[in-house]
Amino acid sequence: MSGPRHADRPSHTEGSPIDPDALEVAPGTLHESVQGWVPQLASEEELRIALEKAFDYRGDVTLTLKDNSKIEGYIFDRVTGSCLSNSFVRVLPKDSSQKLKISYANIAALAFTGRDTAAGKSWEAWVRKYWEKKDSGEADLSLQPESLE
Repeated sequence: MSGPRHADRPSHTEGSPIDPDALEVAPGTLHESVQGWVPQLASEEELRIALEKAFDYRGDVTLTLKDNSKIEGYIFDRVTGSCLSNSFVRVLPKDSSQKLKISYANIAALAFTGRDTAAGKSWEAWVRKYWEKKDSGEADLSLQPESLE
């Protein structure tokens, strides 16, 4: 059994130019800015949605627990279970190296308090900065990452 030959594809027939802009084009990803957001956590579903966004966030969040204690840190993992009591986030606290595991059921409030370290950054901006330096004649060219502070 044999399939169609590569050369017989419509894009390879005579008089049919290949349009590279139409090949394998996928839509880009829109990143929602949540920096500074304090979501209302009125329902279980709202809490789950907010914690999923917190997991995707590249900055610190502040969790207020039901005992009124606060934990500021980076959410690096989560486990979603069938109910809030068996769903957890894992946090690297800002002021400690100890990893914490916190049940969704113990979370009273959430705030996106830290700076999103990747906000506004893009490959295009990095390349543009490089070429601006090169065009200005700068010697010993290197690009250093910006400080996170």
